[in-house]
Amino acid sequence: MKTYTAVRERLLQLLESRKFSVHKLALDSGVSPSTIKNILYSKSVNPGVVTIKMLCDGFGITIAEFFECELFDNLDD
Repeated sequence: MKTYTAVRERLLQLLESRKFSVHKLALDSGVSPSTIKNILYSKSVNPGVVTIKMLCDGFGITIAEFFECELFDNLDD
């Protein structure tokens, strides 16, 4: 799996498990809805660490918790 696909899948997991909409995550994280949608729809394949940190803050998790997932165990790139 490619790294950007793993990031996308992890965001989808967190949105679903916390029952967050893109709008709620945007409000809680300070990341624009368009940026979140670009990540989710693979228009942005290289989100920066600052953006990921802000999304983690919106979810109320650490960056370590974000990446502590099987999705990131065997990446192609």
